[in-house]
Amino acid sequence: MSDDAPRGQVHTLEAFTAALLVVSGVLFALQTTAVTPLTASTSNQHIENQHQSAAGDLLATAAENGTLRPAVTFWDPGNGKFVGATSRGFYANGGPPNALGAALNQTFGNFSTSGRRIAYNVYVRYRTAGNATRRQTMVYMGSPSDNAATATRTVAVYDGSPLAGPGDGNVSSANFYAPDAAPNASLYNVMEVRIVVWQM
Repeated sequence: MSDDAPRGQVHTLEAFTAALLVVSGVLFALQTTAVTPLTASTSNQHIENQHQSAAGDLLATAAENGTLRPAVTFWDPGNGKFVGATSRGFYANGGPPNALGAALNQTFGNFSTSGRRIAYNVYVRYRTAGNATRRQTMVYMGSPSDNAATATRTVAVYDGSPLAGPGDGNVSSANFYAPDAAPNASLYNVMEVRIVVWQM
């Protein structure tokens, strides 16, 4: 009888240890595979990659076909904002009324296959005469999500580059938003166009 008691205790201890191991394994497996709304899933990464590729291709095409420079110089010097922009100086419901804006609206207007809207912001970064950088907002649709994708492209603007909006004038003679960062050269400024895209 004295031998049976320790043997029973050993079996009980073994059973308890085995149960503890099984429960620990299940909890560990659940924690490593749990998907929450904040988890970056493979699907989200795929969508982000698609947006980045589309934005990069759009900018590359605009640079190739010559519509990127007119987009950054699509400026109304009398009102100190992009031509036809809102009172805040940027476009809020889509791209600007020019070739770049048409490409933006075509590329991202019906981009989502999940029924969720695609939003994008467009910024133009430029150099100041003191070699600092500043940013002019061209399109602003809201605050980007954590899964936003970004693409950039630079374009050179020269002293004689005309303003692309209605009326006469060029970047040197008009009230253009970017200053002449190289006063002793024919290069006026180097502009970086940045597109930020995300799914709402």
